[in-house]
Amino acid sequence: MSRRFAHLSDVEIFVTIIEKGSITAAAIALATTASVLSRALTRLETRLGVQLMRRTTRQLSLTQAGRHYYEQACSAFSVFERAERDIQGRGAETVGHIRLSAPTTYAHYRLPALLQQFAAQYPGVTVELNITNRNVDLVAEGYDLAIRLGTLPDSRLVARKLEDAPLCLVAAPAYLQQHGEPQHISDLAHHRCLPFIMPSSGRIASWSLNDNAQPVEWTPKGQIQVSDDILGVISLAASGAGICQTYDFIARPLMAGGLLREIMRHTRGRTRPFSLIYAPHKGLSSACEALIRFMQQATG
Repeated sequence: MSRRFAHLSDVEIFVTIIEKGSITAAAIALATTASVLSRALTRLETRLGVQLMRRTTRQLSLTQAGRHYYEQACSAFSVFERAERDIQGRGAETVGHIRLSAPTTYAHYRLPALLQQFAAQYPGVTVELNITNRNVDLVAEGYDLAIRLGTLPDSRLVARKLEDAPLCLVAAPAYLQQHGEPQHISDLAHHRCLPFIMPSSGRIASWSLNDNAQPVEWTPKGQIQVSDDILGVISLAASGAGICQTYDFIARPLMAGGLLREIMRHTRGRTRPFSLIYAPHKGLSSACEALIRFMQQATG
C-alpha cells in the first residue's frame, strides 16, 4: 500500500518558505540548502498540477492557488500540532515558550504585575516580551501573540478582548499651583497641553472626553509635542510641563507617589480597548492558550 501523504515534507517546506519570506531564509531555518528546497517546491507544484509561487531573482510571490493552498496547509498543520499538544499535555504541567509583543504603555505599566502572577502560576512557561509601538508582523517575524490598542483592521488575525482601559486627565501639582486648575473643556485651550503625534498618520491624537455625559473628541495644542513614544507625554506631565491624557493604569501609581494629580474628573468615562491577537492558521500552543485565559480573567 502506497503512502498517501509521503509529500507532507514538501508541504512543510512550502509553508516555511512563505513564513520566512525566501528560499534562502527557509533553508537556513531548516538547516539545508536552497537547491534542496527549490526541488521540493517543484515536486509539490508538479503533484498538484498548479503553480504555487512566482519566482524571480529578486522575490517570491504567491499565486492565487498558492495563497489558498498555503492557508489550507497551515490549517491542517495546526490540527496536527493541537493533537500532539493534547496527547503530550495530559497529566503534565503546561510548558512552552511564548513570543509576545506589546506597546510601551501596556508593557511598562500593566504587564509587569500580570506576567509576574502568570509566571508564578505557570513555572514551565517562558515569555519573551518585545516592547515596541510598531505593529509587528506576527507571521513574518515569528510572534505568537501581540497586544494591540483599538479595533483590529486586519481580518486575517483573531482578537481576544482584554479590557476597555479608562482614561483620565492629569497634571503635576507644581504645574497646577503655577497655572491654576482648568474646570471645563474650554479652559484647556488656555493651558499647556501635551499632544502626542501618531506615527501612523502624523496627526495629533485627540483626547477622548465627556461633556455633560456626551462624548467629545478634543485636539490638544501645545508648544511641546511628543512623537513615537507616548510615554513621553507622561514623563513631561510628571515634570510639570503641562497636562496630558493617559490611562488609569498609568496614572494610579504616579498619583499615589504625588507626581501627578487628576483634574476635571467630570470629563472622565471614556475608554480605549486592548486586545490579544494571533494568526489563526498557526494554531495556539497550550502555553499561549494559558496566557490568553489568564490575561482575560485578570483584566476582565
